[in-house]
Formats: sequence, C-alpha cells, structure tokens
Amino acid sequence: MRPRPEQPKPGQESVWRYPRPAVAEPSDRHVRIEHRGIVVADTRAPVRTLETSHPPSWYLPPSDIAMHLLRASDRRSFCEWKGEAVYWHLEIDGRILRDVAWSYPDPTRAFACLRDYIAFYAAPLDMCTVDGERVTPQPGGFYGGWITPDLAGPFKGVPGSMGW
Repeated sequence: MRPRPEQPKPGQESVWRYPRPAVAEPSDRHVRIEHRGIVVADTRAPVRTLETSHPPSWYLPPSDIAMHLLRASDRRSFCEWKGEAVYWHLEIDGRILRDVAWSYPDPTRAFACLRDYIAFYAAPLDMCTVDGERVTPQPGGFYGGWITPDLAGPFKGVPGSMGW
C-alpha cells in the first residue's frame, strides 16, 4: 500500500516532510508525563527525533525525570541510526510498567545529543502532554512516537504500513 500524505492544516507539520535517515533536534516545548498521580517527568529541554512517516519521539534529560522511579531492564534493541538502546521499567506504589522507556547510553555520533536522555512510550502511561496537549501514542505497539494535534499523517504503525 502506498501512503497518501494528509494535507497539513494551518499550524501543522507533515511527518512526510521529516527526513530519512532520522535526525534529532533540541526543542523548548513543554513535555510532561504523569502516572498514578505522580509527575514522572517535566521538562522544557527535550530532544525530539524526526523520521519520515513517524510522529516524533521525545527524549527527556535525566535531570527532569523522577529517576528514583525507574529500574533498569535487561531488554536491548538496536537502531540502525542511533545504536543500541537500553530499556527502563517504571515503578510507582509497587506497580511496575515494564520496558516503558528507553535510552541510548552510547549513541552514534549523529545522535550524541541523546546520550542518557530517556524516551517513554505514551500508551501505558496515564498522561503524556506536549505544551499541555494530551498525546496519542503512535499506532502499532513497537514505535514510540507521540501524536499531537500539530501533526499531519498518516503515521507509520497503522495496519499496512510495514513497508513505508
């Protein structure tokens, strides 16, 4: 299936204009994560990764994350552009969300700005926002992008998008 990019509305950017290979760029947008009534992260210094057909993944500095809530996971994965990712569990009140976040402790040179920054999957969390707007998780379960109202798709992860 060949995707048909949506026409961006005023104030939107099309994920089909994002580059491939992916890039990382600093942002001053306000990113906040809450779960079970606890603020897990709150930053105005995120880095977002952009890749054709994907909503951005938001990487947050450890200084703006409640790191005492994270537990290292044994899970690993590999990205052809960023390198090896490690994963994190989130524990609040004895309840654990497994592999809810990931980071690159030794990223490739092109993604050096991601070193030790942590990204979170939005789906398992109670609330993830960008500039106060609640995000929608990127479809498909594997990808960690956050869909906000200022994005035009369609977004990789929907049925039939494997070859995009």
